[in-house]
Amino acid sequence: MNALPALPQVEDAVLSQAEAAYRQLRDKLIMLEIRPGEPLNDGQLAVELGFGRTPVREAIKRLEVDHLVVSYPRRGTFATSVDFTELADVSEVRELLEPLAARSAALRASVSMRQELLNVAAAIATLEPGPSESRDLMRYDLTVHRLIYKAAGNPHLEDTLIRYDNLATRIWCLVLDKLPSVSGHITEHVELLKAVAEGDADRAAELALHHVTSFEETVRKVL
Repeated sequence: MNALPALPQVEDAVLSQAEAAYRQLRDKLIMLEIRPGEPLNDGQLAVELGFGRTPVREAIKRLEVDHLVVSYPRRGTFATSVDFTELADVSEVRELLEPLAARSAALRASVSMRQELLNVAAAIATLEPGPSESRDLMRYDLTVHRLIYKAAGNPHLEDTLIRYDNLATRIWCLVLDKLPSVSGHITEHVELLKAVAEGDADRAAELALHHVTSFEETVRKVL
C-alpha cells in the first residue's frame, strides 16, 4: 500500500527557537510519543530537537500551562497522566466552541485559506489507510482542526480550542489500540472542510458539533 500523503504545513514557516521547541514537544506529548508519566530532561530534549537548553526550558514552562507536563521540586518534570474523567469537561467546552469556530471560519476565511481547506479535504478523501496507520491518521485530525481554528480569524478562540483539542487527542491516542478503525472519524472531515470552504456556516457548525459528540461517544464505548 502507498504511504499516506504528506500533511500540508499549518504552522508558520518562521518561528523562534522557543516557539519551535514548544510546538514539537507539544505534538510529541499529544501523540503520546512522550508517554504519560515519562520524565522530560531538558538537556536530552535539546540534543534530540537540535535546540539550546534555554528555548527547551521555555517550551516546558508553556507546556505546564497547557497541562501537558508537571514539575515537582527536586524530582523533575514529567508528562502528565491522561485522565479519562476529564473527557466530559473537555467535550462540554468543545461542543460549544467547535461549532463557533467552524461557523466563523465559513464566514471569514480568506480565498487562499478556503483553497487550502479544499486541498486537505481532497487529500483525506483519497486516503486508504491500513490498521497500523491509525496514529498517522490522527495527525490529519490535528491538521484539520488547527486549519479551521486559524481560518476563524479569532486568535483567542484559536488558542483556547487548540488546548482543548490537544487534551482530547491525547485521550483518543491512548485508546487507539482498542478501536477497530479511526478512518471514519477522519474521513468525516471531508464534508466539514467543504462546508467551511464553501461558506455554508450553518452546515459547518452542524458538522463540527457532530464530530465532537461522536468522538466522545466512540471513546466512551471502549473505556
